[in-house]
Amino acid sequence: MSFPPSPRARSGPRRRSLLAVAPAALLVAGCSAGPGDSGAGGGSRPSAADRARARAARDSGELVARYDAVVAAHPKLAERLRPLRAEVVRHAEAFGGTADSSPSPSASASASASGTPGSGKAGPSASPAAVPAKPKDALAELAAAEREIADRRVKALLDAPGELARLLASVAAAGAAHVYLLTEA
Repeated sequence: MSFPPSPRARSGPRRRSLLAVAPAALLVAGCSAGPGDSGAGGGSRPSAADRARARAARDSGELVARYDAVVAAHPKLAERLRPLRAEVVRHAEAFGGTADSSPSPSASASASASGTPGSGKAGPSASPAAVPAKPKDALAELAAAEREIADRRVKALLDAPGELARLLASVAAAGAAHVYLLTEA
């Protein structure tokens, strides 16, 4: 048995028409700012997006150095960490940074010497001497670094333009997966 249509007249747009128009409205709103629109008046200062990209590249480079330090201190973990480290190298390159694709203790020592400018914190210590003596503790510390950087990238999503926001989200998700892989028994 079907019910007769409601006798009252509907005012305003119907649900189906709203659902049909919403994607187009989102597309127009998302495409309104071009890649060169930074809101700055053409000064020599880098845009907020450029600063966020540089920060993300620097974070990935420091994370590569941390992986190198853990591998140098615990060679038995090298096989387990190699694919994760390779992804972090690709992340640094995706953000426009450079990361040495082959682990070297000297690269990790030089990367740990540079802190994160403007944050008030020193960079992560990546020297083999600073790595915990127990492999499980070293993995936990590496997971904590991955988690911290992934959280920082998620927060940076709020102010990032479209393409950079998508890249930050993707790399943050990969970092969360790394945390899981590093902490599983």
